[in-house]
Amino acid sequence: MKTCTVTRVGLVLLVALLGACATPLSQESVAARQQLAPTGKLKAAISVGPTANTFRATLDPTTNRPRGVAVDLAHALGRQLGVPVELVSYTNYPDLLRAAARGDWDVTFLVVDEERAKVIDFGPAYFLFDFTYLVPDGSPIRDLSDVDRPGVRIAVAEGSVTAGNRERALKNASLVRFKTVTEIRDALRAGKVDAAAAGRDTLAGIASQVPGARVLDGAFHREGVAVAVPKSRPAALAYVTEFIESAKRSGLLRRALDDAGFKDAAVAPPR
Repeated sequence: MKTCTVTRVGLVLLVALLGACATPLSQESVAARQQLAPTGKLKAAISVGPTANTFRATLDPTTNRPRGVAVDLAHALGRQLGVPVELVSYTNYPDLLRAAARGDWDVTFLVVDEERAKVIDFGPAYFLFDFTYLVPDGSPIRDLSDVDRPGVRIAVAEGSVTAGNRERALKNASLVRFKTVTEIRDALRAGKVDAAAAGRDTLAGIASQVPGARVLDGAFHREGVAVAVPKSRPAALAYVTEFIESAKRSGLLRRALDDAGFKDAAVAPPR
């Protein structure tokens, strides 16, 4: 009986000690969790396609689940928040952006763009994205200066940064919009377009699936790839901003890029 009493007293003291040592969540952290995971889980919008880049995921052939840089970052963010993560996949940008207004997702990773900033708020960039062209085998286009000519058909993804940028910049070539990267790849294979405009990493992936295709040297635009949240979630934006900056310092971002095969990709400098 004496032993039981001592044990009971010891347990009470242990519980009291743990309670005294526990650090309560700050007001900012509570607000961030409410805005980042209002349903009790973090819903991460993931762009998915046939080729990977520093924000787009591909589907694992075994599990059929997204894998890539954005997926790793989303899971790391969920662990830090202490909530489960639900991946919400999108194959095109318009659907992903429209879903933000409906509250279908809580965080995403995309290339920064003024039009997108009307519906989502961007945090700091974690990678700087170069945009250029891909041309099929046998194309007479040799460099960037050869592209903007009458009769040249350029494939772009609908709602992409590239589409808006090229629409403003090109005077003679015509744009052909496709909903997904898969459709762009297939159009190149079928000879329905003369070039494709996108980020270098995206085009390198397409080139590996289109025999003889070439990615042109140089870049017509450079922009950051960043974390983003739906509009009017200031606590969430502040939280993901610090998360990305911490991921740069800790090496988490470096590991995510390396694990996805982007060992030569440079992490963006601190904000």
